[in-house]
Amino acid sequence: MKISIITATYNSEATIADTINSVLNQDYSDIEYLVIDGGSSDGTLDIVKANAPRFDGKLRWVSESDRGIYDAMNKGIRMATGDIIGILNSDDYYTSNDVLSTYADAFKTSKVDAVYGDIHFIREGQPHKIARYYSSKIFRPALLRFGFMPAHPSFYVRRSVYEQAGFYSLDYKIGADFEMMVRLFKKHRISYKYIQKDMVTMRMGGASTSGVGSHKLLLKEDARACRENGIYSNTFLIALKYFYKIFEFRI
Repeated sequence: MKISIITATYNSEATIADTINSVLNQDYSDIEYLVIDGGSSDGTLDIVKANAPRFDGKLRWVSESDRGIYDAMNKGIRMATGDIIGILNSDDYYTSNDVLSTYADAFKTSKVDAVYGDIHFIREGQPHKIARYYSSKIFRPALLRFGFMPAHPSFYVRRSVYEQAGFYSLDYKIGADFEMMVRLFKKHRISYKYIQKDMVTMRMGGASTSGVGSHKLLLKEDARACRENGIYSNTFLIALKYFYKIFEFRI
């Protein structure tokens, strides 16, 4: 069972080496690694090219202008030949060396469409201290109206699901991952399995997690995603999730 890992990059020279090494250190070898670069002007591509021989032909990369991260993800999905597809952001890395084998075992022993787990966030300069722990354990499709979804970096899905459901919508600036979740769980009724395991380490400060402006935009886009996929919701209902998320942070 081949797993395709997609990493979208743009001027990621400060972090991409950690991402690449975490893929190389996995104990599961039936993979392909797809790096989709948006035309970086720093040393990102130099790092990717320098590490390519270590993948023994399992790494493919492209570098060209795009319409943002979701466009890059879509390019990766189109390129993917694996049975399973997962997305690993260019400033994230796998928390342990058995993450991919955990996914493979889960898909092999069940007939579910998607498998997901937990992730955690770290602050700059504190790589070994958990700043926030995002557990996907409570997720149920009924909670989509409140903006809850499985942690996207932990969400691995069969390629056939994307072939049926389509790609990430480029009409969303920072909420296309949530819209995809709503579409998959609501419209396509995918089957799923949760694994209580910390899969991915994320650095604080992503586009959808930093700044008041980004949170306001995300509320609007999440409400729109629900509305466009037949779920009643509004920005007030979705904002309620922030009271729950307070407890994810570690002092």
